Amino acid sequence: MYRNTYVEVNIDNLQHNVKEIITKYPDYDYYFGVVKGNAYGHSDKIAKYIVESGINYLAVASLEEGISIRKTGIQTPILCLEPIEIEYLNECIQNDITITVHDYEYYKKLMEVELPSLLKVHIKVDTGLCRLGLNSKSQIKEIVEGFKIKQHILLEGIFTHFATDGIYDPSWDNQLKSFQELTSEIDLTQIPIVHLGRSQTMLNHEKITFANGIRLGIILYGYNTTPKLLPNDFLNRLRKWKRAYYNKKNHISPTITNIDINLKTAFSLYSEVIQVRKIKKGSFVGYGRIYEATEDMYVAIIPIGYADGFSRKNKGRQIVIKGKRYSLIGEVNMGMVIAKVDETIHVKDKVTLIGEQIPMSEVARYMGTSVYEGSCMINSWVPRVLTKEGRVLEIDEK
Repeated sequence: MYRNTYVEVNIDNLQHNVKEIITKYPDYDYYFGVVKGNAYGHSDKIAKYIVESGINYLAVASLEEGISIRKTGIQTPILCLEPIEIEYLNECIQNDITITVHDYEYYKKLMEVELPSLLKVHIKVDTGLCRLGLNSKSQIKEIVEGFKIKQHILLEGIFTHFATDGIYDPSWDNQLKSFQELTSEIDLTQIPIVHLGRSQTMLNHEKITFANGIRLGIILYGYNTTPKLLPNDFLNRLRKWKRAYYNKKNHISPTITNIDINLKTAFSLYSEVIQVRKIKKGSFVGYGRIYEATEDMYVAIIPIGYADGFSRKNKGRQIVIKGKRYSLIGEVNMGMVIAKVDETIHVKDKVTLIGEQIPMSEVARYMGTSVYEGSCMINSWVPRVLTKEGRVLEIDEK
């Protein structure tokens, strides 16, 4: 690590979240830890630590991600949520990667392949997201029956993905009904794993009785994105009334929004001051001369930029140095940003760009995005320093 710009990943917090979730929602047999997108930007090396805490299935988006995790020595089952080309099935078998069967044509090609040994599959059902999945009752029945006689195929699971949390709309209810209709001609009890829900649907709805698996994504990393209605003032009472009226009108099932779950975020982004300069009133800062000093002032140069995934949308927002907030000025450059500081700031001072004092939720709101995208934006070549109890466990430098 040749510059002090890095992401710190707090393993204590991740493991706390896993244990908190399983304690509060103990009625599942399978807890899928979704570690796609380099574990939402945290580093796929966190997989072994969440497995230690109770995650018993992992989920990725690509074969590359699955193989990368296997190289760390993890033996936990891994489901690839997105389709894998038929020509790479041997790699799936060799690395024990469970595949997703997402459409009928893919199924037919799979049935024509002579497999050398066992391949585990999950069927994806499209219930209204209109992305991947089967939406024909007869095709689903045919596929289930076909896999019973296909050598070296184990139909291990079936699942769908909800398009919304279903708090303010009937989509969740409609999708659940659609899943039940599309699977009405098969015996779900004969399929070992049925997983429909994700982080927010787990929080906002009662457990689906026939589902024994839950996919945990953003919640693992410390975020509950349930909308919050805070003070019980007139406007919020009016919003609650409108919501209750809308839900009754549209026959929306009861939802849970006052969730008592103690989550801890694990992602922090740090850098350091590499230069401090005093500039004169009337000086222009950075490219385009867009920021003019209205007084004599100090500026600090910090080595991070949009080439690192530190978006130009960060322009103007606040950062923290020595416990005090300062504003970024000028444009975000490819590899540097400039902050307006004071005479107390010096070279080598640590800079918190995202962390406890300036949380990801605040940064995401400022940039007009979500916490999902916020952590994924930081490029994988920015080192991930995994820490536990204040000490470094390992450094992921891709």
